[in-house]
Amino acid sequence: MPGASGRVLVVDDNKVIRQLIRVNLELEGFEVVTAADGAECLDIVHEVRPDVITLDVVMPRLDGLRTAARLRADPRTAQLPLMIVSACTPHEVESGLDAGVDAFLSKPFEPGELVGIVRSLLGRDHGPAPERDAEPEEPEPAPVGGEHE
Repeated sequence: MPGASGRVLVVDDNKVIRQLIRVNLELEGFEVVTAADGAECLDIVHEVRPDVITLDVVMPRLDGLRTAARLRADPRTAQLPLMIVSACTPHEVESGLDAGVDAFLSKPFEPGELVGIVRSLLGRDHGPAPERDAEPEEPEPAPVGGEHE
């Protein structure tokens, strides 16, 4: 299902958490790609071309806040919606805001909350958001003849 609702890159060093996030998003029609840490995220982000990225904060090699800062510094990923999914301290939230993070979800989280935040990030960005943006021009004349191909 290519790009059904949007593609999400889930970055977390904990395999169980990656799977939990993946399953919850896939059940809602999202396409999900995962990475085990920030360095892997940066390695694959241009190939994967996600619509949203979720980041854990504490990860080996490159943590979520430094990953967010590097994504914001790259013109190709500067506008990507970024979401921290972590047991956030107030300091991490402040640092995340400084790094350009768009949303925070504290672990443990409710699956519905996760899906809702991802959807709102997609709607705010250039993503599909059919409920809000699909109706501007719909003048459909009444069917008279059927000769249009």
